[in-house]
Amino acid sequence: MGFIKSHLRDYGLTLSLFAIMLFFELVTGGTLLRPLNLTNLVLQNSYIVIMALGMLLVIVSGHIDLSVGSVAGFVGAVAAVLMVQYHLDFVSASILCLILGGLIGAAQGYWIAYFGIPSFIVTLAGMLVFKGLALAILHGQSLGPFATTFQKLSSGFIPELLPNTGGHFFTSILLGVILALAMVALSIRGRLRQMSHKIDVEPVAFFAIKNLLLFAVITYFAVQIASHHGLPNVLIIMTILIVLYGFMTQRTVVGRQIYAVGGNVRAAKLSGIRTERLTFLTFVNMGALAALGGLVFAARLNTATPKAGQGFELEVIAACFIGGASAYGGVGKVAGVVVGALIIGVLNNGMSIMGVGIDYQQVLKGLVLLGAVCIDVYNQKR
Repeated sequence: MGFIKSHLRDYGLTLSLFAIMLFFELVTGGTLLRPLNLTNLVLQNSYIVIMALGMLLVIVSGHIDLSVGSVAGFVGAVAAVLMVQYHLDFVSASILCLILGGLIGAAQGYWIAYFGIPSFIVTLAGMLVFKGLALAILHGQSLGPFATTFQKLSSGFIPELLPNTGGHFFTSILLGVILALAMVALSIRGRLRQMSHKIDVEPVAFFAIKNLLLFAVITYFAVQIASHHGLPNVLIIMTILIVLYGFMTQRTVVGRQIYAVGGNVRAAKLSGIRTERLTFLTFVNMGALAALGGLVFAARLNTATPKAGQGFELEVIAACFIGGASAYGGVGKVAGVVVGALIIGVLNNGMSIMGVGIDYQQVLKGLVLLGAVCIDVYNQKR
């Protein structure tokens, strides 16, 4: 029980997600967990999860980025101009847009890291600048549609590679099972590594039950989603990014240094960490992921609009804080951010199914965010 109490925040977040899903599953008459709605849930929140991974590093390093929504909208507008007006192929256009996002992040990160200007001010200015630029290059009008190949970035599904299965997408199900097994294997490997370093680990029974549930839940959702049209392409992209950023934050020197900078920037600098360079790189990374999020969103809408990306920064930041990232920096996990993004997505989706107005949806999400930050402040003081 002592281990569970000391890790109550980590497990409480996941339990909260399941409680929210159970509530909406009951009040919507089973609509929430239907294959079609689960697929829509993935598509609707994919760009939030993608950008939240970058925002996590920014927040952990002790900063904030208010421009991600405007950058995503601006990059989507640039993509539309390149592909629709200039007929550039989607691969070349996408690469150019990702480079553009990285350059935007570099421009903002330069002022923050090397001139010491507060990130709040720099990115607030960026939010206004790129919102205006998106409006300018689109001339205040929507631009589309995109080529079918580009649309598949967000709305496409992985092809069925196995023989004709009569409508059952066994390739997608197989990938889901493989992912579930890989997650369990990583969990076991992590436990063994902790034991080798004499670190306290979960009780054996608790660990076994947790991994059994993990395998069952991932497999269940993979089967449910795959039974619609298969696994969405964007889900594969999200999974790869989650694994990469999870590995980077937990197992690499750069990841540990980012946490050190957020925990105490002066101590990190005295220990030889190049704090300015790390801050600069976190914003470059954020810009690239904001660009990717903008491409995914534009592909899903099949058009670029001047208002694209509006409010994204609020949901991305909220996903990080709800997921356990500290407003003081130095604390936060990739898994927590993904759960936080899912909580926001389930709230949006569930309330929409129930017919709750957008006004009350915003009120509830604001209260959830405030509650998450209050818990963080309480833990800091304790």
